[in-house]
Amino acid sequence: MPLDDRREAHSTGPDPGVIEEVEVRGHIVDSLLLPKVLDRILQMGGTFEILECTIGARRVDPSHARIAIRADDAASLDQILGDLVEHGATPVNPEDAKVEPADIAGAFPDGFYSTTNQRTQVRINGRWIDVADQEMDCGIVVDPATNSPRCVPMIDVTVGMPIVVGHAGIRVVPTERSREASFFSFMNSGVSSEKPKAAKLIGVAESMRATRAAGKKILLVGGPAIVHTGSAPHVAQLIREGWVQTLFAGNALATHDIEQAIYGTSLGVSLEEGEAIEHGHEHHLRTINTIRRKGGIKAAVDAGLIRSGIMYECIKNGVDVVLAGSVRDDGPLPEVISDAIQAQALMRKSVKDVGFALMIATALHSIATGNLLPAWVKVVCVDINPATVTKLSDRGTFQTVGLVTDVEPFLRSLAGLLCNPSL
Repeated sequence: MPLDDRREAHSTGPDPGVIEEVEVRGHIVDSLLLPKVLDRILQMGGTFEILECTIGARRVDPSHARIAIRADDAASLDQILGDLVEHGATPVNPEDAKVEPADIAGAFPDGFYSTTNQRTQVRINGRWIDVADQEMDCGIVVDPATNSPRCVPMIDVTVGMPIVVGHAGIRVVPTERSREASFFSFMNSGVSSEKPKAAKLIGVAESMRATRAAGKKILLVGGPAIVHTGSAPHVAQLIREGWVQTLFAGNALATHDIEQAIYGTSLGVSLEEGEAIEHGHEHHLRTINTIRRKGGIKAAVDAGLIRSGIMYECIKNGVDVVLAGSVRDDGPLPEVISDAIQAQALMRKSVKDVGFALMIATALHSIATGNLLPAWVKVVCVDINPATVTKLSDRGTFQTVGLVTDVEPFLRSLAGLLCNPSL
């Protein structure tokens, strides 16, 4: 029976319901996209019939499936279709996206489309157009002059801004795994400390090389444990050698890095002897006070007060630095941004053109950064605590590759691979 007849029969016969056809394309079998779509239909109370399925003969060949979805009523069907959009399913007969003007500033209209970090397209005047500035947990605004869609954070919404609502006219293109074997694809497995570290380390180095060769930026998101563990010289070397173009951190990493440069301690502990020194607990506060009196980190570097370390190399090599503060900060340093919304806006601006993100020993900054990154940016998270890695992935940055290890041997080895490859 033709589908149109079935739709009529379902709406008037003994088995009532509504039907919509969707299709999925790409590597839908080996990426498990097709079974995931079918499973979601059943989980949400619908049923399906596969009307057409063409499987690629070779690993490089795409596949295609056309599926009829039935639900008890239009509202249930809309819920299913809205869910499947995020998995790359699109209606066979798509509509243009619907927009509504924002009625108040700082909030979306009811029924707004909530974005994911996957590549997304919006159908406008019969054309599928890529959404710019892809980011999860945002809305989509359509520029009325150019008909170009882009992600917009809730806080940036102004009255009258045309916001996409519903799921009609939305197409998500899921990020597929690489078709070729690589170190990075090998790394992409469950989080565990009982995994071979050497191959993963090589994978990180190869990905960083590929990112720099492609003209993309490498982002380092760092916590103060980098300094506490004696890893700051390794990070400084990576920056000096051009392996980091952007740094996200907080007051603590910058403070203890500068404390090391001035006093040779981190939290009052000598990094050479590994023991606390007399009155060393005052060093971090004296460091902040000294930098504030100088007018900032750059002024202290220019004056010759800071002559080594991560912040020194960032200033000398023009690294884009965003230091986002927290409620527990001492001081803070003059460059630290205490307004969370302002810090988020600067981080959002700085992640453009980032092709690889290396997150070291910081949970909050890593999760915050992960929320800003599109799914096609490779992310490696290194932490001694496996919960940091799993939290990042669980909160939507599913492309995260985790390495559970102490950061010092990791950074020492990474600097060796990238900066001293002959050793």
